[in-house]
Amino acid sequence: MDFFCYHRDRAGSLALRAGLAEEHWSYMDRYTAQLIARGPTFGADGETPTGSVHIVRLPDPAAARAFAFDEPNHQAGVYRDVLLRRWRNLLGRTMWEFPGGPTGGDRYLVLGLGPVRAAEEDLGLPDHVDRDELIAYGPLSSDDGGTWLGTVALVRAPDPDRAREALGRPAEYAHVEVHEWEFGGRR
Repeated sequence: MDFFCYHRDRAGSLALRAGLAEEHWSYMDRYTAQLIARGPTFGADGETPTGSVHIVRLPDPAAARAFAFDEPNHQAGVYRDVLLRRWRNLLGRTMWEFPGGPTGGDRYLVLGLGPVRAAEEDLGLPDHVDRDELIAYGPLSSDDGGTWLGTVALVRAPDPDRAREALGRPAEYAHVEVHEWEFGGRR
């Protein structure tokens, strides 16, 4: 099973985050083979971290909760909250297989949430977006996979408005967020 995990930073936790970088990376090293995508999100200045995205393959929801809540930054109080949902990989690849490579162009996390509907009603891949600009894409669902809760896209786009279009039909969502994002991992 694949899971989307988005840890959102707590205000004023930048120094704590920086001090825990090696512990965070060492923790993530244990999951290298299971990671589909990872990386930080940034604020409006494009430099201040605001969160941490991980899409990871784990055996079940209990393992996903352990992954999310045992993470050193979470344990130390860097994060204010965690969004953890089952995810389906519609592209069938990892971010390391993205044709555009790890750098070049602006990249975004686009998160479209609800309304709740049956999982078989998820919106699928958008027709109008170049598949080679999608880094990761898939629906969010309940732990049992029976309820569609939203969609996540990691996308290369010229600006946030174009990134938002990766959802296909943004009006289908109760709430849409767009965050600057970059490939993560050891430097």
